[in-house]
Parts: sequence; C-alpha cells; structure tokens
Amino acid sequence: MDAVLFDMDGLLVDTEKVWFEVETEVVERLGGSWGPEHGAALVGGSWDRTVAYMLDLTGSDAPPDEVARWLLDGMVERLLVEVEPMPGALELLAELNDAGVRTGLVTSSLKPVADAVLDVVGRDRFAIVVTADDVARTKPDPEPYLTAARLLSARPECCAVLEDSPNGVAAATAAGCRVVAVPSVVPIPAAPGRLVVPSLLEVDLNVLRALF
Repeated sequence: MDAVLFDMDGLLVDTEKVWFEVETEVVERLGGSWGPEHGAALVGGSWDRTVAYMLDLTGSDAPPDEVARWLLDGMVERLLVEVEPMPGALELLAELNDAGVRTGLVTSSLKPVADAVLDVVGRDRFAIVVTADDVARTKPDPEPYLTAARLLSARPECCAVLEDSPNGVAAATAAGCRVVAVPSVVPIPAAPGRLVVPSLLEVDLNVLRALF
C-alpha cells in the first residue's frame, strides 16, 4: 500500500447536512423548493453540475457564476463556525500518520471549502490536497485520484481510497485504486476490490493493508 486517499464531504467530515442547508437556501432564493431527493441526486457531484441542476429545477435565469458564489459563500460561512468530523475519521488519520503512511485529501469541493475544513481538521495531516480547482474533470472521472497518486509518486493500483458516494467510488475504481466505501446518503453495493462498511470506526491500518 503506497498511500491512503480520503474523500472529504460526508467521509472525512459531516458536511452533507450543511450542503443540504445551503442548497435549500440557494434554491429558495431562486424561487424553487428543495428536498432530500434533490440533495441525494447530487451527492459526490461537481460544483458546475449542482449549479446547472438548480437552474434547471427552478427555471431561473440567474447567472451560473452568481449562483455558484451563493453556494460557495454559504458553505464557507457555515464551515468557519463548525466542522464536525465523521466518527472514526480523525482516529484513522492519526493511526496512518503515526505509522508513516502517506495520506491525501481528494475532494470535488472548491479550494475555499476545503481550506475551511482543513483549518479545523488539520492541514498537516495530509501530504497533498486535490480539489475541484486542481483538475479539469471532477469525480466520477478518475482524474482527481490519478492526480493525487502522481503528486504522491504512488501507484494508483497501490492506493486505498475512502469514499462515501457512488461518484467517488466510480472515480477511484476507474483510477485503478482499491476502495473502502462508507455510504452516507446513497447506498453503495459491495464489489470486487471494494469493501463496504457502515462507518470509519470499522476501518484501521490492518483493514486497509488487507485490501492488497
């Protein structure tokens, strides 16, 4: 195992409920309404896809860049107040750091959102960080995980990825990585090269090494 790569939203930190609050606020500002089914449809998706979905849902003619700014400002404002790590996340990171295992954060969120989370979780816990600002194609494309592996001088097939969304799992699988899925909103089935667990409390260094 060359490295362990963490997703952020819904895997490292419990931001999915924050996303839902911000999405609801933005869609209401656009004149529409937002429900759990809409949030679930966008889990692990890109920023541009979220904005396009909202504009299509509401029929609003608001400029996409403006809607994206509303989303970004709402997320950063809330994350500066409180960031809640997922159960077992910080303990796993500490175990990996203590063992000298290289770690990376790979997220479809923009850099300002990742920065707000890292200010609380600890930037020094990760050797590298890849955000939506660092790639041309976000998850489910493999580019984010291939970029992370390259930055770590790691072999993708020797990287373990921790993900909570189908899009993230698809990206990691396409990159050739081994995957531990911890579903948050949308179910994820077991598959060859993939371990599905209910919580990061079920994951430790031995579990990750056993993937290989």
